[in-house]
This record gives sequence, C-alpha cells and structure tokens, in this order.
Amino acid sequence: MVEDTKFGSKRIDKTNYYLDIAETVSERGTCLRKNYGCIIVKNDEIISTGYSGAPRGRKNCIDLGYCCKKKKYPDIRHGGYDACRSVHAEQNAMLSASRKDMIGAVMYLVGKRVDTKEYEIGAMCCQTCRKLIINSGIHKVIVRSGKDLKYVEVNVKDWIENDDLLEGKITY
Repeated sequence: MVEDTKFGSKRIDKTNYYLDIAETVSERGTCLRKNYGCIIVKNDEIISTGYSGAPRGRKNCIDLGYCCKKKKYPDIRHGGYDACRSVHAEQNAMLSASRKDMIGAVMYLVGKRVDTKEYEIGAMCCQTCRKLIINSGIHKVIVRSGKDLKYVEVNVKDWIENDDLLEGKITY
C-alpha cells in the first residue's frame, strides 16, 4: 500500500495512486445514487478518464432533481439499466480512447454512494461494460473495495474464460 523510498520517506503505491485519481474523476458524476470514476492507463500514462453521467446534451439527474430509474422502477434494486440516464464511467472512458491505446491497458475504477460517501461494496463492472472491456483489449481491471486502500484485481481473460452469462448468472 505504502512503499518506503531509499531515504525512508513513505509514498503511496502506484495502484492506489491511480485509484485516487479515478476517485477524483468520480466527483464529476451526475447520478443521485452512485458515482463512479474510471481511468485507463497504459505504460504508466493515463490515456482516458470517464465518470457516470447522462449522455452529452441530455439533462443529468442532479439537474432534474430525481433519479429517472427509481422514478420508473421504484422497487428495483439491480438491473433496470435501460431506465437509467447515465452512461457508465467505464463506457465513457472507453469512448474517449482509441482501441490501439487500450490494448494491454489497465482500467482503474472507483464507485461511491452519493448519500453516504462510502465506497460501493462489491463494486464491479456490469455485464455490458464487461463485454465492452473485453472487446477494447484492456487486460486488467482494478476496483477499489474500501477506504483502507484495498482493491480487487480482475484479469479480463477470466471474464472470457468464465462466462457468467452461460451459467445464467446476472451481475451488475
């Protein structure tokens, strides 16, 4: 988590450095429920950023003052993505990068609840984002899993080899 330099000073490790940047990007999110931030890094260079929010030119939920998804489906916990105005942070980051730059890159993702400012427990890319990440050529996704600088690393190859959809599992 924190590495010592040869002179005894402490500095944050590179993974949490990039996750901190993704967390800052999430502060631009416009969802009233959860905000995610994402960066794509290749060869130690940030090639793209993205946060959750309505498509360009459309009104954001924070501007409307209500969550369109919850208004249409008040009892829904997961899913219902068609009713949501937001483009996911991962999608926005991938839209802003070229595929040749994403091949072999690492995606860093942080999600926080708007009401509590707490990290989203069990945060992970939804099935749609997983499919896009697979096709983008990104090879690893790292997701912050807690305030103590913990994170989960996923090799995208595992999503290819262990296809949840073939087993009938629904993830979000």
